[in-house]
Amino acid sequence: MIPERQRVPVLDVDATPMRVHEVIDAMGGLIKAEATATVLGHNLHSITLLHSRPDVSSLYGNSSIVLLDGAPVAMLWGLAHKRQLQTLGEGTMAYRLGSMDWIPELGKVNGLERIAVVGAGRAANTKAVARLRSIIPGATVDGMPGEGWDSTLEDAVVNWLTEFRPQVVLLGLGMPLQETVLHRRLADLPPAVYCAVGGAIEQVAGIQKLAPRWLGRLGLEWAWRLVLHPGRVAYRVFVEPWKLASLLIGRRFQLSKTKGK
Repeated sequence: MIPERQRVPVLDVDATPMRVHEVIDAMGGLIKAEATATVLGHNLHSITLLHSRPDVSSLYGNSSIVLLDGAPVAMLWGLAHKRQLQTLGEGTMAYRLGSMDWIPELGKVNGLERIAVVGAGRAANTKAVARLRSIIPGATVDGMPGEGWDSTLEDAVVNWLTEFRPQVVLLGLGMPLQETVLHRRLADLPPAVYCAVGGAIEQVAGIQKLAPRWLGRLGLEWAWRLVLHPGRVAYRVFVEPWKLASLLIGRRFQLSKTKGK
């Protein structure tokens, strides 16, 4: 059973607040139904893309599960649903889930027998596949690297997935490429649960260091990433929040203008 979407005010998005065991149970249900489904996550970067790119907006709007990935997103949701959390006796950060919160628990998904890992370089992909085989005994796990992604590789991956017919696909091409590919090719792909996991393949492989979980609970994981990957993360930390703010203000202005007519 997948919980209903709930509004994250200020950011003008909907998300599916779930804890790890609920994600695992939901995946089992989707596998049993042999459904084509997507599992995405919302952070400030994805929300900026959602408000600026129709393809990303369409994918998120039709996604089966949209997790509260980024700490600011989870905090804003928690403020809006404080009474609900008090009733449950839980804190906001219990619902803040990055890919590495639930990927290590995939061995608990009922009926999971075939997993595909798409993305990262060859070495990272191979190591991630090996680790997943160790934590999901009995499952068939295979992968295809995503380095140098182009139309030829994309077609090859679609053909490989069609032949392999996995039940869960971990797609780690980085944002927004992975979302663009899902939006463009989902209708061509076999039924499976397609999970956009960003850089988690390298984290599963042990190549990219994972921030301590206590930093995530404090909402400071961005600082860890900034120190390790300043060139990659600086724009998202220092520039993109202002871009998102301008998009949200423009959106509110347009809505007010429309209502005033």
